Amino acid sequence: MAKELKELTSRSVNYAQWYNDLVLKADLAENSAVRGCMVIKPYGYAIWEKMQCQLDQMFKDTGHVNAYFPLFIPKSFFSKEADHVEGFAKECAVVTHYRLKNAPGGGVVVDPDAKLEEELIVRPTSETIIWNTYRNWIQSYRDLPVLCNQWANVVRWEMRTRLFLRTAEFLWQEGHTAHATEAEAVAEAEQMLNVYADFVENFMAVPVIKGVKSASERFAGALNTYTIEALMQDGKALQSGTSHFLGQNFAKAFDVMFADQNGSRDYVWATSWGVSTRLVGALIMAHSDDNGLVLPPKLAPYQVVIVPIYKNEEQLKQIDENVAGIVAKLKTLGISVKYDNADNKKPGWKFSEYELKGVPLRLALGGRDLENNTIEVARRDTLTKETLSCEGIENRLKDLLDEIQQNIYKKAFDFRASQTREVNSYDEFKVEIERGGFLLCHWDGTPETEELVKNETKATIRCIPLDGDKTPGKCMVSGKPSKQRVIFARSY
Repeated sequence: MAKELKELTSRSVNYAQWYNDLVLKADLAENSAVRGCMVIKPYGYAIWEKMQCQLDQMFKDTGHVNAYFPLFIPKSFFSKEADHVEGFAKECAVVTHYRLKNAPGGGVVVDPDAKLEEELIVRPTSETIIWNTYRNWIQSYRDLPVLCNQWANVVRWEMRTRLFLRTAEFLWQEGHTAHATEAEAVAEAEQMLNVYADFVENFMAVPVIKGVKSASERFAGALNTYTIEALMQDGKALQSGTSHFLGQNFAKAFDVMFADQNGSRDYVWATSWGVSTRLVGALIMAHSDDNGLVLPPKLAPYQVVIVPIYKNEEQLKQIDENVAGIVAKLKTLGISVKYDNADNKKPGWKFSEYELKGVPLRLALGGRDLENNTIEVARRDTLTKETLSCEGIENRLKDLLDEIQQNIYKKAFDFRASQTREVNSYDEFKVEIERGGFLLCHWDGTPETEELVKNETKATIRCIPLDGDKTPGKCMVSGKPSKQRVIFARSY
């Protein structure tokens, strides 16, 4: 493993290659036989499961329930909401036939007689199939609100892919809600933005900026898109979660109406919101270093790993007995722990392996520790070691895990602060964007200016911050009035 660690490309040499190396070497994921798709390996999926479990509880705590809707969507559904189909048309995978047959020269071919009456779209997102379903569920104000979420996979036929960050198929959750009033729907979209921000900051330890997208960056079919934006270590932004106020667009497209308390009929108001396995990529890029993953304790598959160092079987037996008591106490405190006493790898190999995989705390217990009732504790975030008494060790480790969680967040927060700057002229912007980071700039609100900046610098408006400086000014490009500064950055 020591040799493999040396082969991990340095972030300063090639950040993109470092990321790819780390995903593969830490056994998170690998490319599959299907171009653009990935295999999420057990360790990577364990991280996603921890994310999923926590988010699922947060959704349920805010009144949402889980459901499941079909993977296949009739093509005609996409023609009912013009902006929606335009936004996804280039990424859609289409099923046209339902059977294969043996080819004359061997192999198989599509059976031309098995053409579908209507072609099916492999789900890129579920608004259309869900709103067609909601039409049957909603007749009266008594049926509202509908607060559904689904955990699913989606397909968006990306041509340039990167593991976790952008793949043709990925895992996600998508919430779809229906409301009696515009105010309720807006409040729902804002609530879910705050749920995402809470999760990303307090569990992933990644600071985010909450804001709204510009009109050109909105979700296809939305009246407003709320977003949380994070900054990665290479100075690029990563959209980490979005929540959309859809107005009545989909209700009108699929004729979903309800009778209010006075008997009047109106179209319902809608939201949708989602995060995906892209969050695993964000976790890697925000915290990890040239030695491997750095995982926040709240999302690490194992928070603590214990490695015995022994000379003979008798000594190992003594260590096993001591460790059993420590493991039991840690589990009582809700701490996930792995005792690795397998004899097929040496301790040095194990140390390197768990460092690469980002285990927050690594403990080593040897013969001298048995005599002194001590144990060596190594922190992954600081790469420091200390020898502690085994007496009350479980409480000390719990405190250390809390400290690591906070330290990882602070490091990411301080990095973002150092990479966030005000820019007042377009000439200055062209220089500063090459350094990366979040650039706070005045913008005149026109799509023409936004497109010009994008074409000339590859930077986009990441968001119009909700809590940003509302001081008006002049657009850095056109000199026209600007209501507030927005955040420009290059992004993934």
